Amino acid sequence: MAPVRPILLEPRKRPRQARAAATVDAIFEATIQVLLAVGPNRLTTTRVAERAGVSVGSLYQYFPHKQALFYALNERYLDIVAGKIEAACRAAHAASIERMVEDLVTTYWEAKTERADVTRALYRSVVEIDNAPLIEAFSRRVDAATTVMFASSPDAVFDDLETVNLTLLTAIFGTVRSVFERDLPVGEAAAVHRQLVLMCRAYLNAVRCDDRSAGEGAVPRCGADPSTLGAHTAPWMPT
Repeated sequence: MAPVRPILLEPRKRPRQARAAATVDAIFEATIQVLLAVGPNRLTTTRVAERAGVSVGSLYQYFPHKQALFYALNERYLDIVAGKIEAACRAAHAASIERMVEDLVTTYWEAKTERADVTRALYRSVVEIDNAPLIEAFSRRVDAATTVMFASSPDAVFDDLETVNLTLLTAIFGTVRSVFERDLPVGEAAAVHRQLVLMCRAYLNAVRCDDRSAGEGAVPRCGADPSTLGAHTAPWMPT
């Protein structure tokens, strides 16, 4: 189901030919550059048109104002990221939980950091628009893809997969956004990436039930073994 776009953010028209598509691509790239240079408040359609090398009239053929431009830019970006996650989930179907986590975290991380300038520009642009419909559509696609992937795991089942999936994605998305908001150096960001994979694996191992190899009719046990947790936490518990 496509997101319900606010009427005022509708583009005037969509490119149908290669030349028109190239013009829109140039406008999007110019928007990113101007956003990074002056921020959303000082960005104007005139500045974007000048940077893109097109007339203001050409820009207005597609976008009636800068808010519609921001919305379309975010829509394209989220569609690309969702597509990459869906592809990664299909590729990891029926793989181990460890591989699923590694692929999911790394795919999202790389999608956001491949062009860090784009990600930063879009974070700045959302102050000007209501992007809730876009986030809702993105979340539905990602939730569906990751739920199907985790349900296919041959070595783990989850008592409440919907909640587990939501918790995991919230942790991943929130961590990656924090890396950008804090503008972490490359080395520190890479360390956070590695730790995020470990954290997500530990979480899934803590909430998983007995694996599927336990046999039909076996009573599943879900969650971490308390005795195992105690063995790890005892040295740090107060006496």
